[in-house]
Amino acid sequence: MVTKQDVFSMLERVGVLPGDKVTIHTSLRAIGDIEGGAEGLLDALRGYLCEGLLLVPTHTWLGLVERPYYDRAETAPCIGVFPTVAAFHPDAVRSLHPSHSVAVFGKDAADYVAQEKTFTSGTPTDGCLSRLYEEHGKILLVGVGFESNTYLHAVEERLQIPDRMSGNTIPVGMKDENGNIKKVPFRGYAVEGLTYSISVHYPVLEKPFFHMGALTYGTLGNAKVICCDAYKTVRAYARLYERMQCDLCRKNEEIPERCYQGIPIDEI
Repeated sequence: MVTKQDVFSMLERVGVLPGDKVTIHTSLRAIGDIEGGAEGLLDALRGYLCEGLLLVPTHTWLGLVERPYYDRAETAPCIGVFPTVAAFHPDAVRSLHPSHSVAVFGKDAADYVAQEKTFTSGTPTDGCLSRLYEEHGKILLVGVGFESNTYLHAVEERLQIPDRMSGNTIPVGMKDENGNIKKVPFRGYAVEGLTYSISVHYPVLEKPFFHMGALTYGTLGNAKVICCDAYKTVRAYARLYERMQCDLCRKNEEIPERCYQGIPIDEI
């Protein structure tokens, strides 16, 4: 059974510090038995990040258009048990984002969430996830792969990678901090010619990012753990894009080693 100390040990091994800002995508099933279940894992993560912030994605993109509005106090996440536990935890400060909200834990959580002002795309540069770049935060993938790494959408928005956003906007409802319901013009992710999300191809980035020093590996229970450095992830993506001069994830094809081998970490 995975204990609180096991969680602490994993975080230490992958280089997470107690003062870091960290977001996590996880599969409880992949981990196996956890002391206290989802609540126990959440408590362990919060306990370790006692001087930092924990950001748990509580995304609600499913049904975005159909529902009347997003209400952070009531709208349930569409991405699993752990996000649902986090979204409605009494200590959580949940962001207002109508499709890609996060539940934030820590002493400065309210201030961090309040800095998010743009809700017209999934991961805007002033959003809670994208700002991990400036904060030199971390992204933990526990029992899931790069296809679940929402931060990569933020990276592509920040770098203005072509052919990622829909050319059209749709009105999306949300309840603001004052309880007022309003509509915002929202642009979703869309890649010309693809009938599925580009994130399916994100795993092609894992090997290059590892060789470029942007991520480390660990384990928790039965699950593989990938810890991405938010700043280095942006720089690694930018260098690869510069070298290849093409869409890195347009196809599910391995990125040639010549494009990333031999690049020192301090050049990222």
